[in-house]
Amino acid sequence: MTMDLDRARRILAESDVLVSAEQCSAATTRMAAEITRAIGSEGPLVLAVMGGATVFAGHLLSQLAFPLEFDYIHVSRYGDKTRGGSLTWKVEPSAQVEGRTVLVLDDILDEGETMAEIRRRVLGMGATRFLCAVFCEKMINKPKPIVADFVGISVPERYVFGYGMDVAGLWRNLPAVHALAGH
Repeated sequence: MTMDLDRARRILAESDVLVSAEQCSAATTRMAAEITRAIGSEGPLVLAVMGGATVFAGHLLSQLAFPLEFDYIHVSRYGDKTRGGSLTWKVEPSAQVEGRTVLVLDDILDEGETMAEIRRRVLGMGATRFLCAVFCEKMINKPKPIVADFVGISVPERYVFGYGMDVAGLWRNLPAVHALAGH
């Protein structure tokens, strides 16, 4: 564990709820319908980015009413930090990517560097089409190297956690999206 439990509880108690659990659920349901319309006939490979996409993917996958293959990748720029660092690939796609439509699920599109690298890698492995769905897009004041195809919610430029996103490795399990106090 990266922080003591009392500090973790204080962080939650002092946080601001930006998006309620009900709003998170509604956003995921809306995204499922959008994704189904866009690629439901393509039999895509769906890759979840661990560990942030776990909650989002769990809620989304059961609402996708079409055949798909599911796998995961593990890539990180954050670790237990609140600012991005160098990109680390822990697990690359193991499923057949070549000749496929690939949909990558992630918790948040912040600066876009991680998703841009994932796109580069997946297309380099021979995918014919790359799409990405992010539960949360952070509205920042600089251009991003990638635009998400599907977005659940937008949040201001604050450090957010919950619904798969963490703060120092904790609170991914919250059903709502919170922001750190003072950030």
